[in-house]
Amino acid sequence: MFCRIQFLYKMRVNGTLINLYNVCKREMWLHANGIRFEHTSDLVFEGKLIHEDSYPQRSGKYEEIELDGIKVDFYDPKRKVIHEIKKSNKVETAHEWQLKYYIHVFERNGIEGVTGVLEYPVLRRTQEVVLTDVDRERIKEMEADILQIIYSDDCPPLQKKGICRNCSYFDFCYSGEEDE
Repeated sequence: MFCRIQFLYKMRVNGTLINLYNVCKREMWLHANGIRFEHTSDLVFEGKLIHEDSYPQRSGKYEEIELDGIKVDFYDPKRKVIHEIKKSNKVETAHEWQLKYYIHVFERNGIEGVTGVLEYPVLRRTQEVVLTDVDRERIKEMEADILQIIYSDDCPPLQKKGICRNCSYFDFCYSGEEDE
């Protein structure tokens, strides 16, 4: 128990937790508590390759930035645009909130006027993302809820969803489950 408390003591809300909060609170709790299976997932590996290979010219033009616990794919400081690259739009709402959270963190650090672009290179699609006052309030609510969930001693219960089969936590969550 002490090890978990020590691990969580350093934990704070980040883009990954915002994303997972909007996809699966169980996965978010597991991830935040150091139970991770992403390294075993071919889909996660494929997403990393897409990130690295889709825009090779960007490394000279834009910056990959770490700021206040977040790491954005690319930031264009001249236009104040955060670029976030994703493999698929299956959990697009989660991607939008993750990018809105990044914009929020930039604002919290005194960088005003930032917008974002979600990029789906495989789909050849982009989507502009802006942060509204309503979004800012919702982010505060999410942050409070995320902290309450991840500091809980209890993992949230399994909620069967269509996206579960492709999740790196599938075997963990469904071990012992009866086939339907």
